[in-house]
Amino acid sequence: MDHAQQKSFARGQASDTRDEEGAPSFDPDGGARGLQRDLHDRLQPAADEPVADVASHPEAPARSGRTVRRLLKVAIGLAIVAIFGWLPLKAVLQTSSVEAVVNARIVTLRSPIDGTVSAKPQHSRQLSAVGDGDLILHVVNARGDRTRLDDLRRQMSRLENERPSLAAKLAAAETAQQDLARQAGQFRDGRILQLEARIAEIQSAIEAAAARREEATAAVERASSLIKSGSVSTVELARLTREQAIAQQTEVGAQRRLDAAKVELTAAKNGTYLGDSYNDRPSSVQREEEMRQRAIDLRADVAHADAEIDWLTHEIAAEQLHYVNRSEADIKAPVTGRIWEMMTSPGEDVRAGQPLLKLLDCTGAVVTANVTEGVYNRLKLGEQASFEPNDGNPEIKGEIVNLTGASGAPANLAINPDALNKEPYRVTVSMPSIDTSGKDCAVGRTGRVVFNEDAAKP
Repeated sequence: MDHAQQKSFARGQASDTRDEEGAPSFDPDGGARGLQRDLHDRLQPAADEPVADVASHPEAPARSGRTVRRLLKVAIGLAIVAIFGWLPLKAVLQTSSVEAVVNARIVTLRSPIDGTVSAKPQHSRQLSAVGDGDLILHVVNARGDRTRLDDLRRQMSRLENERPSLAAKLAAAETAQQDLARQAGQFRDGRILQLEARIAEIQSAIEAAAARREEATAAVERASSLIKSGSVSTVELARLTREQAIAQQTEVGAQRRLDAAKVELTAAKNGTYLGDSYNDRPSSVQREEEMRQRAIDLRADVAHADAEIDWLTHEIAAEQLHYVNRSEADIKAPVTGRIWEMMTSPGEDVRAGQPLLKLLDCTGAVVTANVTEGVYNRLKLGEQASFEPNDGNPEIKGEIVNLTGASGAPANLAINPDALNKEPYRVTVSMPSIDTSGKDCAVGRTGRVVFNEDAAKP
């Protein structure tokens, strides 16, 4: 018997096998097809058997209950599929990004001076989160240039040493000038008294000359009357006439000396002295004027030294501040965020302008997303969008601030948008309400961006 005949014989035996109650029996050797035929025989009666009613067959209520249970299971399955399939269907219907990640700007802090880096102890015990104004690193330059500061200090020392001597010279000059002024005053007072006495003397001489003149005039008049009688000779009259003329000239000379003395007195009272044996001013007055000029010069030198000292004081303070800035520098956080990358270590020598660390600016977080070409072409700057985090937190509202497309995104972002490689078109969404302060800086959290309804319209 070949293989086909064996299969036919087994099939015939399976179809004729039934239990005593007329129900088909299970053929364990029939395989998958035998199981299918057995199930078909159980659900449907044989073709040559008459269909009996429910009352004549007690198995009918059991089969109806199984059918109801199957329908309930199918209904429950459809409900589960409808409930859990709505979210993927909603995601398909919404205009959203393919990928999205919370991003932030990177602030690079550089060394302002040459020196050695040292870290502050408090930051070695804290997390990488920093606040605005927190001190992170300290740079010290032990070989700072202080040449100008030393020069200014030497000038200050020289002026401070010279000023006491200038002040002493000024005091001596003022004392000498006062002594000479007193001497000049005494000389002027004595000269005035001398001239007044001379004027009085000259006035007395004038009065005596006037008396002699009057006497000579009377003698001439008597001689003139007696010469007619011959009592007085002509020679005597001539002598008396000559004495009269001499008396008159003597009086005139005394009057001229009086005028000269009055001129000298007026000049002396005005501070000018007239005479043949000396200059217009005596030596005491001249020395007093010289000492006064020297005191004025010394006073100017002292004032100049004081002004120079004041200027040097301000310059030394400013240069001291500059020297401190050139020799020491505190690296402080300009924004609130966290340290993204430390590019140096304590004890390392750095140059001015060398990057020391990169700080994550958590105050201006954005969401970088990539979209399909069709969605990108419908987006516009300023449109509203919402970010749905994958961690189940509530969605966050935002606004489209940049559309870079397939071009390279800004390089100062913490996470390069090129890392989102499922679609080449990139969008930047501003999310001011994202809590990115301190330890909760959520840069790197993933999700998706859902755009407004206008972007969904073709």
